[in-house]
Amino acid sequence: MMIDTIEKYFPNLSDKQREQFEMMMKLYPEWNEKINVISRKDIDNLEINHLLHSLAIARFIRFSPGSRVLDFGSGGGLPGLPLAVLFPDVHFHLIDRIGKKMKVASEIANAIGLENVTFQHGDIGECHEKFDFIVSRAVMPQGDLIKLSKKNVSPTQRNSLPNGVIALKGGDLHAEMRGLENRSEIVPINNYFSEPFFATKEIVYTLVR
Repeated sequence: MMIDTIEKYFPNLSDKQREQFEMMMKLYPEWNEKINVISRKDIDNLEINHLLHSLAIARFIRFSPGSRVLDFGSGGGLPGLPLAVLFPDVHFHLIDRIGKKMKVASEIANAIGLENVTFQHGDIGECHEKFDFIVSRAVMPQGDLIKLSKKNVSPTQRNSLPNGVIALKGGDLHAEMRGLENRSEIVPINNYFSEPFFATKEIVYTLVR
């Protein structure tokens, strides 16, 4: 499967990374036939609307080697698995309440040879590890996300950006971000990617303290 759009924005992929993304393009539709992790009507837009969307976080921040990142409400592995391909020297821990979705993520990770990911079927309250960043894709309002996951944010800094929550969101965020403005940054994804899908999509970063 071709990954022309991913390669347009990430031209320095290794052969292994290219192969891993191409395998994702094949495996997600196959798994989606059995377990619905991506809207059936949207699976044809997998590369741009799901894989590249996940990789927008990599344009916002380059995680330092040795960083630990928690993907909260990962579902079928987005944004965690594409980011794990791009950052092989960063550890990603994916958590979701729905076991069958975690199974899809785990099976895809195994099939493409990802060694820097772990999986947890359960609630965020059951996760007691510390991470540099929490990432999430349209799971819940930012305030709720911070409330539930701030105990998992490490006090030790090893990246250029202070530790916190980085979420992929769309739509009007004014009400959701009330009270968080002074420690948040909202970046339109069309700053990075020109495809029409990204016109209404944003990265929301909030410092956790």
